[in-house]
Amino acid sequence: MKSKPIVMEHFSTVHTSYILNFDFTNNITILTGLSASGKTASFSFMRECMAVNPNIVCINYQDYQRDIKKLIAGEIGKLIVIDNADILLDDDTRKYISLDDKNQYLIIGRNPNNLFTTSDNLFELVSEKKGEQTEFSLRKYL
Repeated sequence: MKSKPIVMEHFSTVHTSYILNFDFTNNITILTGLSASGKTASFSFMRECMAVNPNIVCINYQDYQRDIKKLIAGEIGKLIVIDNADILLDDDTRKYISLDDKNQYLIIGRNPNNLFTTSDNLFELVSEKKGEQTEFSLRKYL
């Protein structure tokens, strides 16, 4: 599935010695990769931005007991960032996300099944040292 991002095409923030610099090319971006590559750290930096950017909604393991589908169904015009998606998203919620035309998604996990996506939606986190800082960005996975 390839569709343009409907909320934001670029997200950037600086957190101490880290820079997040994400370019979104699709409405659903799946961030996958090895453990300890910075995916959850990136999620944490984005979660901090929720306080000043009302267009970002972050969901992670702390929301495990909540109905995730019901939670996101009430949102409009948001970038919804979901960490630990492998654990949090059941098949029904995955199908809802793939058909949601009101929000944009950054899904962090290893299992993109039932999201009706293609390789155009799969990205990995790459890091590059820039002086005293480390910059994280997205790169096509395949």
